[in-house]
Amino acid sequence: MAAAASSPSPPAVITCRAAVAWGPGQALVMEDVEVAPPGPLEIRVKVVSTSICRSDVTQWQSTAQPDLFPRIFGHEASGVVESVGEGVTEFQVGDHALTVFIGECMSCKHCVSGKSNMCQTLGLERKGVMHSDQTTRFSIGGKPVYHYCAVSSFSEYAVVHSGCAVKVSPTMPMDRICLLSCGASAGLGAAWNVADVSKGSSVVIFGLGTVGLSVAQGAKLRGASKIIGVDTNPAKQEKGKAFGVTDFINPAELNEPVQQVVKRLTDGGADYSFECVGDTGVVSTALQSCSDGWGLTVTLGVPKAKPEVSAHYGLLLSGRTLKGSLFGGWRPKTDIPLLVEKYANKEIQVDGLVTHDMPFSDINKALELMLQNRCLRCVIHMPK
Repeated sequence: MAAAASSPSPPAVITCRAAVAWGPGQALVMEDVEVAPPGPLEIRVKVVSTSICRSDVTQWQSTAQPDLFPRIFGHEASGVVESVGEGVTEFQVGDHALTVFIGECMSCKHCVSGKSNMCQTLGLERKGVMHSDQTTRFSIGGKPVYHYCAVSSFSEYAVVHSGCAVKVSPTMPMDRICLLSCGASAGLGAAWNVADVSKGSSVVIFGLGTVGLSVAQGAKLRGASKIIGVDTNPAKQEKGKAFGVTDFINPAELNEPVQQVVKRLTDGGADYSFECVGDTGVVSTALQSCSDGWGLTVTLGVPKAKPEVSAHYGLLLSGRTLKGSLFGGWRPKTDIPLLVEKYANKEIQVDGLVTHDMPFSDINKALELMLQNRCLRCVIHMPK
C-alpha cells in the first residue's frame, strides 16, 4: 500500500529584519526580530512594498504612548501570503494581498448595517497588539515588540488578521497599489462616499498631500466645477493641477484670512470643504470656508496635537455640517477590490502620488523626507 501523504508542517517562527523604533522620534534601527506564526484567522505576509504615511510619522514622534516601544510602524503595504492560520479559508500561500489598518469582520452591527466601516471586532487598533488575543507577534530576545495598527509593515514579514487584508490580482504592481491601503483610498472615499460631491459644485481642500490630492481627484471625477487647493508649499500648485485643482491659495502669501478668499472665489462659500492637514485649528477655518445653508466640511487629518475641535456654534446654526472620515468610508474587503479594479482600468490615478522609491535600508532617509515635506509618498522596497 502507498504511504499516507504527510500533512504539511505548521508554520514556524521566522527571524527577519525590521526597522524598530525604540522610543518616540528616535531613528529606526534595523534589528533581527522573531515573527510568530499566524494565529487563528491570521495570515503571515512577506512584505513586498510599504509606503510611508503621515500618520506613521505622527505616531512615531508622539510621546502620548511611551510604553508602546519598542514598536514597528508601517501600515500602507502590499505583500505575498507566506502562511495561514487555523480557520483561514479566503487566503492561500502565495496570494497577493494589501494590508489594511481597519478590518471587516462581516458579522458585527456596523459591518451588517451597510452604513459604516467602523467594524466593532477589527476596528482601529491603538494598543500595539493583535485584535484576537491582545498580544504581539513580534519579539526580540523573548521580549515583545509592539505593533502599529495591527499591521507593522516596516518589517520583512508581518502577521495580520485575515479580516484586515484584501486579496489582489498578482498582475497588479505591488509598489503602487500599496497606496490604496490607506492614503489614496482615504481621499477618494472622502469625496465619493462621505461628502458625495455633486457635479458642478465648488470644493476647497486644505492640505495637498497624498490624501488632499486624492480628494481633488475624486472631486474632479465627480464633475466639480471649482476645486480650490490650499497649501503653504508653493510646489503643490503645479502638482495639484495634475489631480484636478483649478485654483491655488498659499496662506503664507495672504494678508487676510483664507476663508475670505475662498468665499470670494465661491460666491459666499464652497459647497464642500475638506481638512487634510491634521490640524484641528484648520477644521474651524474649513468650516468657515463652506457655504451657509448646505456647506459640508469633512475632516480627514490625524492631529499631531490638540485633538479637540472648537468652532463657533453659529457656523452650525447657519446650516453647515461637520463630518469625520476614516479611510474614506470604504469597507476594506467589500470595497477595496473595486478601487483596485478602477486602478487597473486606469480610471483613477495613483502612480503620480509616488515621488520617491527607496530600498528598505534607507527608511530613515524616507522619514526625513516626510518630515521636511519633500515628498508625497515614498515607497519602500523590501529585499527580494
